[in-house]
Order: sequence, then structure tokens, then C-alpha cells
Amino acid sequence: MKIFNSMTRKKEEFVPVHPGEARIYACGPTVYNYFHIGNARPFIVFDTLRRYLEYRGYKVTFVQNFTDIDDKMIKAANEQGITVKQLGEHFIEEYFKDAKGLNIRPATVHPKATEHIEDIIRLISRLIEEGHAYVAENGDVYYDTESFKDYGKLSGQDLDDLEMGARIEVNDVKKNPMDFALWKAKKPGEPAWESPFSEGRPGWHIECSAMSQKYLGDTFDIHGGGQDLKFPHHENEIAQSEGATGKTFANYWMHNGYINIDNRKMSKSLGNFFTVRDISKEFDLLAVRLFMLSSHYRNPINFSRDLIVQAEAALSRIANCRENLRFVAEAGKSEAKKELDLESFRQRFIDAMDDDLNTADAIGVIFDLVKELNTAFSQGGDAAQAKEGLGMLDELLGVLGFIKEEREEEIPSEIQALAEERAEARKAKDWTRADAIRDQLKEAGYELKDTPEGVKITRV
Repeated sequence: MKIFNSMTRKKEEFVPVHPGEARIYACGPTVYNYFHIGNARPFIVFDTLRRYLEYRGYKVTFVQNFTDIDDKMIKAANEQGITVKQLGEHFIEEYFKDAKGLNIRPATVHPKATEHIEDIIRLISRLIEEGHAYVAENGDVYYDTESFKDYGKLSGQDLDDLEMGARIEVNDVKKNPMDFALWKAKKPGEPAWESPFSEGRPGWHIECSAMSQKYLGDTFDIHGGGQDLKFPHHENEIAQSEGATGKTFANYWMHNGYINIDNRKMSKSLGNFFTVRDISKEFDLLAVRLFMLSSHYRNPINFSRDLIVQAEAALSRIANCRENLRFVAEAGKSEAKKELDLESFRQRFIDAMDDDLNTADAIGVIFDLVKELNTAFSQGGDAAQAKEGLGMLDELLGVLGFIKEEREEEIPSEIQALAEERAEARKAKDWTRADAIRDQLKEAGYELKDTPEGVKITRV
């Protein structure tokens, strides 16, 4: 497989650090609100990359973080009169609902910044010891960008060019304008943690360096995210990680292109700002996934309702083909076999995906297969061959995430404990308590169902 590496600006053969394994870090959401349609693109793209590498036989470790402490979260929590922790927990839960609608699998690990404060503090301390960071007089800690000679290598600019082009936060305690915060000293009303530098909280960039090191090692295979993260976020991650370890941070960098809405940049002021939750009220989110993957991930794309309607129609064509194949396969007839070369479709699909995850061409192969199967089995046909055709179609659809997967949802421990308490109450014939717990569970969004295997907890 060849991947366009944003660092080298060319396609390179994918050679993992550990043979047969692929270790991927993709930047996740800041959980102060529902994620928007622009966020959805990298989530879908890197979920697809993970699926394809697994399809090709790699053991994939996929890490996607949750930023659950930053300025936006503090502001939103204060406006709503709740804690930052409560805000983060709520929108992490909402993330998984929308991600499920888009058929995005949960990552191998979803680390949260607030659960890795000790890892972050250790990394900052190491950077101070290595001469890459300094403690300012107010207790903030900053990365000294002039200490890292390769700063700017991902964006392809030197420090002077970046300084001229960047919107730099004015701050008298920094040595250099381009220095960025690793640790922010506590301000009134903000959550804070004890550290050797000051009571405070981590900056945004440091969390990804600390968490990727913990779960993937000092050097891992692929780092992914949106084009907007290339500078400063990913540039700063490189400086932090390589400054601390002296090793290459990630071997391949993948960045997806921007999304416009009706040919204009998405903006709340323009009234064209849509969350995935908004879109889900009008459309099947699988159509959003199909739309996102119908263009090459590095190209900019234009989102419009008309295009989603077209994607829904395309999904219907696939569904009709699958339904017809199931009908022929279940009819049980044995007839003369058609001239079909199913393996050629698989190979064309792999060739497309091996070329820098070219999902647009891969989807073209799927619709060529749909056309071939519709022609071959429109008037019935051999049941066994129809089953083979359906198997091939589902195989390719599954790689791109176009078939919804039924996943058993993890039930929170407190909900399980209530269910067990209700079972004990019923044994003791304490019907009042049992009914009260049932109502409590229903209020929390869960229902108990009696099945031949026992009581099952389901979401309602």
C-alpha cells in the first residue's frame, strides 16, 4: 500500500515499524458540543483506513483521543452552570451516538486528557530537562521553539515565515512569539491539578504527544487528522515528542482536505454550520459516510443537501441489489452459472485502496459490481453463485463501512449494579423496590427484557 506522506509530500510504500502491525493515532474531538460535519470527515476517513488495514491482515492499534479540558470547554461549562467534567462526559456520550450513526467503530483506545495528567506532567518535565521548555514567572510552561531546529518541517516553512504568517497570542512572559503553552497556571474558576511548575492544567498540544507515546510508543506508524491541524497542532506535537525522545515521532502523516458548505466555508455567522446531529434529523448518516468517501480524502469537498440525497439514492441501489441476491440465493435453485469473474472486482478494489486510500475509485468498483450482479441475476439464476456474488459485495461494502454492524453496547457498571439489585428485590418479593429500580433504569435510558438466556439490558 502507498500512502501520501504530508511530511515528505510524496507517496511512499507503507512499511510499519513492527511487521504485521499498524499503529495509528488520529486526533479526536474537543467535547464541548456535538461534532460538526467538518469533524466527521477525518473520523470517517481514518476509521476507513483502520478497516482497510485490518482487511489486509494487519493487527491495528487505533488511538483517538478526547480533549476534555481546554478554554472552549471551560467557557461552555461556565455558561451552562455545570462542571467541565460533566460537560465532557455528556458530549463524549453524544459523540458515540453520532459516530454509531456514521458506522464509525470505537477506537482501540479513546484516552482522555484529564485521565493522563501524570503522563503529561512527566513529558513536560522531560522537555524542561532537555532544554526545550521553560517555566515562566507566572507558572506557565512554554515550549521554546527556537530550541528545536526542525520546527516547521511538516508545514514546510521556517520559523521566521511561520512567525510572520501566524496569529500569535500576545504574551509578555514568553521568550519568543512562536513559543506555545505546555502548561497553563490556574486562573480563578478553572479546573486545576498540582504539578512541579504550578497548580494548573495542560495546554492543548501536549496531550496528544503524551497519550500517543503511552499507547503507541516513541515512534509509531501513521498520524492522521484534518488539514487544519497541520499547523500549529501537528507541528507542535512533533516538536514536543521529538524534542523529548530524539526519535522520529510518526513515520507517515495523513491529512484530509477541507469541507465547504454549498461552495462556501462553513461558518456560524453565515448560517451554514451543521452538526452531524442536525444532519441525522433529515438523512441516513450512512449516506453522509458514502458522500465523504466518494471523493479522495486529500481533496476538498463541497457538502450540500442535494449531494446527500444522491448518496441516499446510491445506497438504495446497493440495498436493492443485495435484496435481489438474497432472494435468488434463498430460492434454492441450481441453474447454469453465469460468466462472472468476482475475483477481478476484489483485485480492482484492492488496487484502488492501495493507491493512497483511493475510496472514490473503490466505490466505483463497487457500483460496477452492483451493475454486473443486477444484470446477471435480474431474472433469477444459480442460488450458490448468487450467494457468492452477495458475499463479494458485502465484503467490499464492509471494508468501507457501508453495512451497519450490530455491536453490543457496553453497559455502565452503575446500570448493571441496579439491574442486579432489582433481581435481588424480585427474589425477595419486594415488588415496590423492584418497580422503583425499573423506573430508575427507564429514566436513565435503559430497559430490562426477559430472554431465554436471562435478563438483558438494552437502551431505549
